[in-house]
Amino acid sequence: MIAITGAAGFIGSNLVHRLSAAGHQVCLVDHPFTAAKARNWVGLPSFHYLTDALFLDALKAGSLPIEVIFHLGACSSTTETDWEYLLRNNIGYTQSLWNWCAEAKKPFYYASSAATYGDGAKGFDDRTSPSELQPLNLYGKSKNDFDLWALGQVSEGKAMPPSWAGLKFFNVYGPREIHKGRMSSVVWHARRQILQTGEVQLFRSDDPRFTDGGQRRDFVFVGDCLDHLIWLWQNPGVCGIFNSGTGEARTFDDLAKAVFDAMGRERRIRYVEMPSELRGRYQSFTQADMTKLRSAGFPKPATTLEAGVKAALDGVGDED
Repeated sequence: MIAITGAAGFIGSNLVHRLSAAGHQVCLVDHPFTAAKARNWVGLPSFHYLTDALFLDALKAGSLPIEVIFHLGACSSTTETDWEYLLRNNIGYTQSLWNWCAEAKKPFYYASSAATYGDGAKGFDDRTSPSELQPLNLYGKSKNDFDLWALGQVSEGKAMPPSWAGLKFFNVYGPREIHKGRMSSVVWHARRQILQTGEVQLFRSDDPRFTDGGQRRDFVFVGDCLDHLIWLWQNPGVCGIFNSGTGEARTFDDLAKAVFDAMGRERRIRYVEMPSELRGRYQSFTQADMTKLRSAGFPKPATTLEAGVKAALDGVGDED
């Protein structure tokens, strides 16, 4: 049985459907489980469900035949200010799962984040030590702190899973993310705005290096992230922290235009002031260096932005 935490969330639910379609038995872990998330499991033939606390209890009791854990559950809000909560939820819980996998000798794959790179002053290279990075928010710090802890476990020769990897997900978009509300990707915000007003609003740039709408991010289709996760699982000799992106930064203008085109609507973009809470804390440029994963043997090319947006929106229609 394969365990997926954050299984009703965006990346998690897409992984659940991929693995279930391949014939795997799945144990789905999520909390809190909401009605908005529930539709992400529509179509699954069968599954076993536990809250995060009950899942940890079941692991410790030895009552679950788990063969691998994909840990994708976390507080992903970049504006979260409660460090004690992040310490428990994003770091402590992940350490507990790591330690169980180390003792049970089971593979462990977890979600890190491109937020660990902060303003990008140190680049976006997954070979850079987490100790050199300065995230812009507490969410990014929580992910970076766990990366640092995991690498410390390895370097100090402490107990570790027989195979493990942390993936620094960049700007992921795709199906099954509408439930995220304001934390959903720009693809879905753009779609909602087009349905409501016929236009897309993008932030004006607060960085003189970039024009309005010219800020650039590594927008990665969720299917590519699943390919990275599953390939690592299927290649247990490859361990470490890896970027999960495309390796190509595209502008927010490019993304908005791709959404208009996928919806068959006229392109209308308007630039608005960036909220004060984001100024000085906004990543105007991200671009994953994919050298490490590709050098390890990962073979598939990245999905283009235009193809990914079309795949994300195909069949959705005009309901909100």
